[in-house]
Amino acid sequence: MKKPEFDTKAAHKYFAAGCFNRAWDLLDKSERSPEEDEQMIALSHASIWHWTQRDDCTDTNLSVGYWQASRIYALLGQTENARRYGQLSLKYSEDSEPFYVAYAYEALARAESLAGDKAKSKEYLELAGKLAESVSDAEWKKILMDDLATITG
Repeated sequence: MKKPEFDTKAAHKYFAAGCFNRAWDLLDKSERSPEEDEQMIALSHASIWHWTQRDDCTDTNLSVGYWQASRIYALLGQTENARRYGQLSLKYSEDSEPFYVAYAYEALARAESLAGDKAKSKEYLELAGKLAESVSDAEWKKILMDDLATITG
């Protein structure tokens, strides 16, 4: 393969964030077409891949990317994928701040709620809630608590 005539490091940085943000825009839409649903999945995975190509990629970055993938799959009703990426989010958040670990549990709670496993969903919600208590940034804590409140089940 011929070396490209552009800065690949800059390209990975651009696409890691750009794909994540575009997936987020689609996630926030109240109505999406089936094509937009597929695009949302592809963008999320592209973002994760571009992160893995960066020298500055951390486990926390991957945790956030996998969380987004889990959230997208939960939104689309794909329980197994929501679980899988929630587990990956948890794996990569282990050494992160409580905020990120709590969000990994949020993803798992959402996946289990979708699956109809109320006991497991409640367990993950409780773990996320306990971790939320130690989030010092008030704005981040509120965002997390608001997201936890949207999970039924």
